[in-house]
Amino acid sequence: MLKVHHLRVGRSVFTVWLLEELGAPYELEIYVRNEMGRAPPELKNAHPLGKSPVIEDDGFILAESGAIALYLLDKFDPENKLGPGSDPKAKGEWNQWLMYSEASAFAPLLMKLLLSRMEDKPPVFDMFASGEAALQLGYLEERLSDREFVMGDRFTAPDIGTTYIAQMAERLGEIGPYPNLAAYLARNSARPAFQRALEKTGG
Repeated sequence: MLKVHHLRVGRSVFTVWLLEELGAPYELEIYVRNEMGRAPPELKNAHPLGKSPVIEDDGFILAESGAIALYLLDKFDPENKLGPGSDPKAKGEWNQWLMYSEASAFAPLLMKLLLSRMEDKPPVFDMFASGEAALQLGYLEERLSDREFVMGDRFTAPDIGTTYIAQMAERLGEIGPYPNLAAYLARNSARPAFQRALEKTGG
């Protein structure tokens, strides 16, 4: 059976959410962060980087959220319920949004998170992170101005990663100026599959 190596209080809960949306069988191996918030060394037994998420499927090991999502969709979504349409342009746009949460959107919010833990923020980094975070959150706000989900009226796999970005923005206190994004976060967080993922992983 497919195994998810899950690090508590981390993004691997979103891999579990995808599996719950797909109704796929899996088992969890849960790791707890140390007092510094770092992953325990045991996670390196699953993958040399000691990061999460990592999945293990009959001896096949795979890391990186986007790659894992594509693998799980190929394996468990033959009816293409959470995947792209057949049109090449629609598929290209779907892939763009699948990768977006791990690429353009993530870095400035991570910088904001790290800076929030510093007493004396380097002004150059603080200004850059604030400007980039506003750029990305504004981009999402506009995207969601006329649609329920990032690809339209249907929940698809890219919404899982985008919800992660919205959740980060909320935790950082940055979501207030973006009501469409806040409503999107509330809508997706209420999904039964997400609630099951939270319950099983402990967050």
